[in-house]
Amino acid sequence: MGVAEETWTWLTTGAHWSGTDGVWHRLAEHLELTTVCLLISCVLALPVAVLLGHTGRGGALAVNLSNAGRAVPTFAVLVLLTLSPLGEYGSWPTVLALVLFAIPPLLTNAYVGMREVDRDVVEAARGMGMSGRQVVGRVELPLALPMIMTGVRSAAVQVVATVSIAAMVGGGGLGRIITAGFRLTYTAQVVAGAVLVAALALLVEGLFAALERLLARSRRRGGVRPPVSPEPADVQPVAG
Repeated sequence: MGVAEETWTWLTTGAHWSGTDGVWHRLAEHLELTTVCLLISCVLALPVAVLLGHTGRGGALAVNLSNAGRAVPTFAVLVLLTLSPLGEYGSWPTVLALVLFAIPPLLTNAYVGMREVDRDVVEAARGMGMSGRQVVGRVELPLALPMIMTGVRSAAVQVVATVSIAAMVGGGGLGRIITAGFRLTYTAQVVAGAVLVAALALLVEGLFAALERLLARSRRRGGVRPPVSPEPADVQPVAG
């Protein structure tokens, strides 16, 4: 029997899906860790990116610094954090490492989206008497939303795929299936775990792509338009 057949047999065996080491339990751990990391990353990165994109000050430096962090291997950061005093606090080393990994695409896309909003539209909004907060909430954010959502989708897919390395330092998730397969020298289980992670990443990609299309459709239906200053009405001369 080849690896493909053995992998299919492993995936279709009910015993591998139940219990504390089963696929459903590991999938729940994987999704929980992904959700926590993505939410923390969004809370940290998006407000900063929106503020910097709105003011136009310091954004390029922040984006360059965050992108420079991509050069640091996530696994190396995870190992260092696990060996540090933070390693005594359960899954927090994994969370912190993945948050640092997810921030660059969130920060970069949100900042670029804010800066790409037509400056004439922003000036028109200010000319209508909108405050800075109103300009951000009613003009810049709606127009920058597609780029922001692209960053969220990219970060989500990256985190889903990278959560697997948490198993190498004793964390949970679908990566535990892969590491268990290596420990047992069971190639079919290793491949099955990789297939599950890849399938989950593709599913998340598809869900976020569908969400982006839904938001774009709702924006068109809602008629999101840039503010336009009212033009003075034509004054017709009154016949004497």
